Amino acid sequence: MKAVILAGGTGSRLWPISRTNKPKQFQKLISNKTMLQETIERLNFLKPEDIYISTNQEYLEIVIEQSKKKIPLKNIIIEPAIRDTAPCIGLAAVYLAQKNPQEVMAIIYADHLVQKKEEFKKKLLIAEKLAREKNTLNVIEVKAKFPNVHLGYVKIGRNLEEIDGTEIFSFEKFIEKPDIESAKNFLQSYKYLWNTGFYVWKIETIIEKFAEHLPATYAQLKKIQAHIGKAEEKKTLAECYPLCDKISIDYGIMEKVDPRQVRIIPAELGWSDVGTWESIFDELATGEKANLIKGKHIAIDTRGSLIYGNSKKLIATIGVKDMVIVETDDALLICPKNRSQDVKKLIEKMKKIPARKLL
Repeated sequence: MKAVILAGGTGSRLWPISRTNKPKQFQKLISNKTMLQETIERLNFLKPEDIYISTNQEYLEIVIEQSKKKIPLKNIIIEPAIRDTAPCIGLAAVYLAQKNPQEVMAIIYADHLVQKKEEFKKKLLIAEKLAREKNTLNVIEVKAKFPNVHLGYVKIGRNLEEIDGTEIFSFEKFIEKPDIESAKNFLQSYKYLWNTGFYVWKIETIIEKFAEHLPATYAQLKKIQAHIGKAEEKKTLAECYPLCDKISIDYGIMEKVDPRQVRIIPAELGWSDVGTWESIFDELATGEKANLIKGKHIAIDTRGSLIYGNSKKLIATIGVKDMVIVETDDALLICPKNRSQDVKKLIEKMKKIPARKLL
């Protein structure tokens, strides 16, 4: 199995630590390692030569620095333009297909939190087995913990079989970012899971799906593939890749495929997409009234708060409850924890004023 780590996103909702020039996957948000480094270590059951990283040109030097001695330089796939996850995954597939189109590839996000590494490994290997033996498109999904309106969901069907103690389900449909009432209803049903985006399939199979569902993108990818390893490779990539559809793999492929070809593998991963400061608190804090602290902090009567100091300053709090305080050398964010999703709106506002340079 080959694993492709997607490391080209921006992560604007974790401002002011996540910035355009160094987004969340390259930051030490969870531990003393960056999220990209955590992801690479999570895949240590694979050989280094079987792990690939997909990123864009802007982040190439950061990726090289953070993955050195772990991932071969030739395994870094460079996107010449930002075209969302479908072209990104398609590009990785045609590169990997040059060696063995019958091989299985797994899609892994560099900016996701996975706390249960052995469970992650087990479910990836089950997904690989299904891909090899049944040629299915396999998705590792997790049980919803709260009515999240910022994530996609999948509706599962009947129990098809059991592999190594894991039930495998049929797939019915995707639901993208539901309203709050729908999300509450989903939470009460075992049939709805959060969509993690951890996909496992044969390389040739996903390429076939591009031909079927995104033919214009497929045409550009085939032109790129025809020049891999040749003198015209970079020129062809630069010309063709920006012409690919700008669309996610979910909208572009997975919502269009025959549901009978898809398998859902439930997992308990300790997973989060780390989309907001509140989601980091929910996953890592020891309790609702505990604080999640990073950096220098002293407090009186402070509880339920995330406080991140990313400079040498001491952060002192008195009577603070359920707040987010994130400090860097050049910016300070303060907001109620349950409003942390609105950081994205703040970013849009900052784009219109001189503070743009802080993005």
